[in-house]
Amino acid sequence: MAKSTKQPVVIIPNLNGGAELLAAVDSLVAQTTAAHIIVVDNASTDGSVAKLRAKYPDVEVIQHTINKGYAGGVNPGFKRAIELGADYAAPFNDDAIADPLWLGKLVQELDKHPKVGAAACKVLTADGKRLDSTGDYYTNWGLPYPRGRGEIDTGQYDEQLDIFGASGAASLYRVSALQQVGLLDEDFFAYYEDVDLSFRLQLAGWKVRYVPESRVFHKIGMTSGRVKGFTTYQTMKNLQLLWYKNVPRKYRWQIGSRYYLAHWLFFMRAFSRGQGWAALKGDAKGSWLMFTKVRERRRIQKSKTVSDEYIWSMLVHDLPPNAHALRHLRALWWKLTRRHI
Repeated sequence: MAKSTKQPVVIIPNLNGGAELLAAVDSLVAQTTAAHIIVVDNASTDGSVAKLRAKYPDVEVIQHTINKGYAGGVNPGFKRAIELGADYAAPFNDDAIADPLWLGKLVQELDKHPKVGAAACKVLTADGKRLDSTGDYYTNWGLPYPRGRGEIDTGQYDEQLDIFGASGAASLYRVSALQQVGLLDEDFFAYYEDVDLSFRLQLAGWKVRYVPESRVFHKIGMTSGRVKGFTTYQTMKNLQLLWYKNVPRKYRWQIGSRYYLAHWLFFMRAFSRGQGWAALKGDAKGSWLMFTKVRERRRIQKSKTVSDEYIWSMLVHDLPPNAHALRHLRALWWKLTRRHI
């Protein structure tokens, strides 16, 4: 078993994290496995960086003059991990608290299994009662979802297993895998960039492992919830990119036809909620970005080392559990078509 020889790097993208940022760093300093901590600040205006430097002068800080989003807030830390020669690097949300064994359990898993490119932990709500994520999945509808979100944690997801994707809230990546497949796609800005990275890892033959003994407590949506229409815009933009870049040609239209049905349903619901302009802008931006990523898609698909059938086997062949409107429409369609059989 080859063990890592240098401290893992933990990267916190910060945007006006305030007291939550200090609490996150407190939990990282208390880890049983020591780490090099990097805070990448996305032009905060709340004085959180000054307070961080006063309390933890040894924490490395990278400051942006503009908000570069989650992806732009993690990638500089990934690059520093490469420069430092670290074996592993872990993004960590500025509104999360890590159990003292969080990092050590993930490091042990990657040390034991050289073909695992990322290790995901159990992410719980701040009170520890409900699940936020036990790994990300991607469906044959082109829709990702966090496994177990919203469920009361009764130990139903306490089995280690290979999963499709690792949540960006708090996962550990093998640096050599990142060097092979690339870092987070900054065009995503926020949302699903972690699923995109996991998809690229899967295509390149890397495994993603869920480690339930590793736990984090997360205040969900603390930052994005402050901006009206933010989630709608990013969702309409990024789901298109996720499908276009990564789905193999064999299943591209099979998944795409389902996805665009869901896409237009999201579009109509956004209008009904007064967020039509955000949906329009997100849709237009996503369409433009797909046009610019033709070469990137070719490179990703050309370099894949697994079969299309393997990727198909890793998908969930159903709608996400929370896709209630789509489930209703599907049930209605089945009912109507069965009448004519």
